[in-house]
Amino acid sequence: MALGNFSRVTEFILLGLSDTRELQVLFFILFFLAYITVLLGNLLIIVTVRTNPKLSSPMYFFLCNLSFIDICCISVTCPRMLVDLLSQRKTIAFEACIAQLFFLHFAGASEMFLLTVMAYDRYTAICKPLHYTTIMSRRVCRVLVSVCWAGGFLHSIVQTLLTIQLPFCGPNTINNFFCDVPPVIRLACTDISITEWLMASNSGLISLVCFLVLVTSYVFILVTIGVRFTEEHRKALSTCASHVMVVTVFFVPCIFIYMRPFSTFPSDKHVCVIYTVLSPMLNPLIYTLRNKEVKVSMWKLR
Repeated sequence: MALGNFSRVTEFILLGLSDTRELQVLFFILFFLAYITVLLGNLLIIVTVRTNPKLSSPMYFFLCNLSFIDICCISVTCPRMLVDLLSQRKTIAFEACIAQLFFLHFAGASEMFLLTVMAYDRYTAICKPLHYTTIMSRRVCRVLVSVCWAGGFLHSIVQTLLTIQLPFCGPNTINNFFCDVPPVIRLACTDISITEWLMASNSGLISLVCFLVLVTSYVFILVTIGVRFTEEHRKALSTCASHVMVVTVFFVPCIFIYMRPFSTFPSDKHVCVIYTVLSPMLNPLIYTLRNKEVKVSMWKLR
């Protein structure tokens, strides 16, 4: 299809993580195991929470939704990467690339908002225990989750529209294992300085603001626990510790990738592995190993 004096790119070539055959086989085994772990682990959490009436508190409702989002996040990138690791020519159609970019940011931004909501839930439970059931009612929890998905959709639409309006007419090699905003827009046949700042402001600011809100909520929680430390506070603090681990693994790489000009600093594909594969894999492990109620409920499923 013509675009001015140029022909539009119809497909992209993904360079992947390595061009060494031995490493590709090793990566295939590792990421296949990681993908299976994420699917089985998060599905187990969802089934456990949905089938046990004792796990009906807002915390477990949000945890169930987090598990679903993690499955969505890794399913956007990992299956395609596994196929490419066994293929000689790693190509992806332009439309498929844009679709991958859209769903990745849709699920990723929704998870950022949901982790922020989960931090607010812990803040309310610890700092305002007498009003917790009123503030975090079932209806409020459903509304908050809906807002998370709506916010993720709006963010992803903006990123996608800013990408597809760019002309792609020359280079088509993406130095990554999936289609993401930074490596894709660098291939555009035009000046992207304004576009990249708009995108960095969008993705970068969302990551940074959510992270700062999370840190603030944990500061208030620590202050409250320091004033009146009880057994219930100890259990809540253990839950928060798990949340902090997830937040750190997920948010820090996102801020590193998106909170900077894309053309000036090359995207680090090895850092991308952390928030696309490692973070979804750690969530079920962290939340089950550090949560006695979930572990007991899982054993009862057997």
